[in-house]
Amino acid sequence: MHPLDRWFRLRLPVAAGAILTTVLLVGWFTQPDRYALGYTPDQPIAFSHKLHAGDNKVPCLYCHTGADRSRHAGVPPLDTCMNCHRYARTDKPAIQKITALYEKGETLAWNRIYDLPGHVYFDHRPHVRAGIACQECHGPVETMDKVRRVMNMRMGQCLACHRGEHAYLVAQPSVRRAPEECSTCHR
Repeated sequence: MHPLDRWFRLRLPVAAGAILTTVLLVGWFTQPDRYALGYTPDQPIAFSHKLHAGDNKVPCLYCHTGADRSRHAGVPPLDTCMNCHRYARTDKPAIQKITALYEKGETLAWNRIYDLPGHVYFDHRPHVRAGIACQECHGPVETMDKVRRVMNMRMGQCLACHRGEHAYLVAQPSVRRAPEECSTCHR
């Protein structure tokens, strides 16, 4: 047996496997928190989706107006908040803070909960138009006082939906399988 045969048959595959495993584990464990399941950043004011979307039944698209017209759902401008809070709960410190910013023409800097890497393209419009409920990706937001990420931001999660593997999609005859080509999400 040639001395290199042993190298190529045993050591090279083991070394390649060890390197691949190391790269995958480092990639998994060093991902930024903003991509992690359960991520809950602090916000500039305590905003309860449970109160607004749950108890008061404010529809998602009332505040996140961009979801059906734009790639991004967007954070509502203070004008939207002031539609109600010009009159409602004006004695609360958080509402007073919003009112002061609104009167100065300033904005409120919210911290994103769902964020994708730069190489990923996502558009809310086709998902909203297909009738996919916001809760399918964002979870039962209407029950959350403090919103947290409930869907992992891994490619397999998106592909499972695009392939129609989720029970929700099977029960929705109007929702068809989505494209699976790489260029659908990677541009």
